[in-house]
Amino acid sequence: MMKLSSRLIQHSRNQLSRKLLYGKDGDVKDMLSLHSFSHRAGISTSGQNIAVKGSIGDRIFAPYTIFKGKAALSVAPMLPTFTKLESGSLVVDRRGSIMLTFMPAIGERKYDRERRQVFSLSATEVGSLISLGADESCEFFHDPSMLTSNAGQVRKSLSIKPHGNGSGYFIALSVVNNLLKSKDNLGVPVTTAEFAVMKTACSFALPHIMGWDRLTNKMPRGTEGQTSMIDRQALSLEWDK
Repeated sequence: MMKLSSRLIQHSRNQLSRKLLYGKDGDVKDMLSLHSFSHRAGISTSGQNIAVKGSIGDRIFAPYTIFKGKAALSVAPMLPTFTKLESGSLVVDRRGSIMLTFMPAIGERKYDRERRQVFSLSATEVGSLISLGADESCEFFHDPSMLTSNAGQVRKSLSIKPHGNGSGYFIALSVVNNLLKSKDNLGVPVTTAEFAVMKTACSFALPHIMGWDRLTNKMPRGTEGQTSMIDRQALSLEWDK
């Protein structure tokens, strides 16, 4: 009975993740139903050992997502890619990042993936985020087409500003696309607790997006050649907008 309940919960979670983040839209009420079912079944997944099978190139989705009335914000690490030299050494080919994905609301607790906008934080920008004080703010500017003939055609601005009453922050993304003649403004209010989770998660992910975890935890021989495929498609998401 316990195994059957566990399978049902996992299936429901997989369906919900696809609907909320990788389908066209998702309903947050499904999440509440899943939580209720998990509680009734008497099963806790917090202490389970999770073994990941398959090659190191398997993509894993584990975003931290904040759902609010006008938009949702998803935060996830994007690993770096590596190139193997003739000597056998690995060097970083493309640096990793922390990907912020904004999805506008299209109804009550429903969000539209098709109109999502993304902003990729570099290691230094992550440092600015995790070092923010309670009354401090920061702003970042990106030009995805920089150093190309389309430079300046798409401009992105991300701002993180504290609420006046000390209850959290407001994270806003503005995207001006002169090629499509469009302008998108998406914002998500983030509580102090939610921002604390973001900062802690980003601090944990920082050495991984820099590739430094490979220096202290060397992979078994024979797996290096597969790392160049990790999240290469996800890393280029920002530059598609």
